[in-house]
Amino acid sequence: MHPNPIFHDDDRAKALGFAQWRGFGTLTVNGDPYPLTSHIPFRITQDGTAAELHLVRSNPIARIGDTVKAVLTVTGPDSYVSPDWYDMPDQVPTWNYVAIRITGTLIRLPDSELRRVIDDLTADFETRLLPKSVWKSQKMDDKALTGMMRAILPFQLQIDGVDSTWKLNQNKPASAIRGAIKGVAEHGIGSETQHLSRLMQQHLEE
Repeated sequence: MHPNPIFHDDDRAKALGFAQWRGFGTLTVNGDPYPLTSHIPFRITQDGTAAELHLVRSNPIARIGDTVKAVLTVTGPDSYVSPDWYDMPDQVPTWNYVAIRITGTLIRLPDSELRRVIDDLTADFETRLLPKSVWKSQKMDDKALTGMMRAILPFQLQIDGVDSTWKLNQNKPASAIRGAIKGVAEHGIGSETQHLSRLMQQHLEE
């Protein structure tokens, strides 16, 4: 997380809501000689106390033990910001971004929970595609579904802490932020720059 507190937001619900909307992140646990990482889809439980996910059995994280401390990092839109966009002297380039860090304990769930975890995760994404008919695992042949499920394991990250960085030029005057919003929207270099410019605008209006 960025060390400057001006870019932090203590609103846990806001951070988890963004993570839930994003639905994809990097799971990290301690390893030897390097940390172990896995890029995964996930869902936040309705009460906000856990993230549910599944891992391939061959994933090193899945084989590290039934309980392990872990971090789930979720990144949002980002972009390079040119100092020219501020229309202010003596400014330097920077990068605006959103990042959520969820810390907790990764627990392997019983195999009996796998079908529910898969169905809940799928339902979360499929319902975003409405009015397309919702895909459900029941559409698969039982033998094919059983074979697929043998290869994966269900997990739950029980959430201990949530930190977030919303680096949206909060350290600049409003006129400079408006210039950066326009620059990011029209010429941004990064990911989802249109979304980032909207977040910058929303924060400016709060």
